[in-house]
Amino acid sequence: MNLIGISLNHNTAPIEIREALHLSKNEIVELIPKLKEEVYLEGFVLSTCNRTEIFGIPKEPGIDYKDVIGALLEFKPVKGISPDNFLMYFSCGAVKHIFSVATGIDSLIIGDSQILGQVREAFDISEDMDFAGPMLRRLFDNTLKVGKRAIRETLIGEGAVTVSYAAIQVVEKIFANIDRKSALVIGAGETGELAAIHLRDKGVEKISITNRTLARAEELAAKIHSDITPYEYFKEHLHNFDIVISATSSPDFIIDKKDIQAMMKKRRGTPVVLMDIAIPRDIDPEAAKIDNVFYHDIDSLKVIVDQNLNKRKKEIPAVEKIVKDEMVALFSWYNTLDVVPAIRSVRDFFEEIKDDELKKIKHKVTEEDYAKLEDMSRRLIGRLLHNPTIKLKELAESGTDFQKVISYTMILKDLYNLEKIEEDSHKKTA
Repeated sequence: MNLIGISLNHNTAPIEIREALHLSKNEIVELIPKLKEEVYLEGFVLSTCNRTEIFGIPKEPGIDYKDVIGALLEFKPVKGISPDNFLMYFSCGAVKHIFSVATGIDSLIIGDSQILGQVREAFDISEDMDFAGPMLRRLFDNTLKVGKRAIRETLIGEGAVTVSYAAIQVVEKIFANIDRKSALVIGAGETGELAAIHLRDKGVEKISITNRTLARAEELAAKIHSDITPYEYFKEHLHNFDIVISATSSPDFIIDKKDIQAMMKKRRGTPVVLMDIAIPRDIDPEAAKIDNVFYHDIDSLKVIVDQNLNKRKKEIPAVEKIVKDEMVALFSWYNTLDVVPAIRSVRDFFEEIKDDELKKIKHKVTEEDYAKLEDMSRRLIGRLLHNPTIKLKELAESGTDFQKVISYTMILKDLYNLEKIEEDSHKKTA
């Protein structure tokens, strides 16, 4: 399978690089046409708080990782980035990586319960952008199946396992009596919502939600029975909160060092925790230099990550077995797409029909007539299958239109239900 891809993630790059290369949904939509034009026949782009990855089927045999990285960095230049910040994958390795990501075992937080939804969203964007061909659609199906099996068949995702949850655990290490504190959650998206829910579950005394879109803030506030702070004025109220958790999709800082200095002046030195779980970051990291300010971002979650790994690492072998099983299933399917086996399966299908029909009349005609009917049936099948056979072979041998070969082969198998026939045949011989 000529699948190649690149990954820049929490294992290969610091937060400064990750946030600089992070792609919003709108940016992914803008990047895909460029990838289609220059690099891939089909593919997908995944960009989360801890990874930016691009995988696909190359347009031409000579296209490699450098072309993918080049297209990405031309679209979004990043200073200080190095080729060493990228992991590169091909064929089996690429599939294994994608499956591992979907199960959460490659996440910063092992068993991350958000990643499967993020992978699904990346696949949906590809579908919407006509960037998902027959190969990627099958890969998508298997990837989602792997993620769901990992959740259903193992304990890898047991309990609340998200960056939001880890962030609250960090806050608890700073404030032993977290239930007596007040908190402001900036951002009402999935990550912000989870943070707010975890704060509520920890018994935090006062929670307030602020969000650019008031309706979303109102919806989340109603869900957890909290207050709302108007987004236009939230900076004026920062000093009222002991905990500030920010998780927006803003491309720039929404809170700078001066805002924190003003807040701390009003708090008269009372400690505050600033938990920035956005990528790109929402809060200027220079805030960490201010007295009594406990500033943390996603890369500060290492202690929680280590604890999480210790609890869940015993589940990793079970998840890896699921990944291996589904890799075997995917590549078994892929191998049947080879033109020669497909043609042979179609011929066998017609031959079986011919034999069944001839068997019905064998004792109703003379041996001479039967031989003529048998010869005529053989020649009829040959003529019926001649053109599609030649066309498929020509396409496969030319190597100029891989997508057509795959599409035509899949159409043949679907039209004649060959996968079911092959499966029944295997069962009979097993």
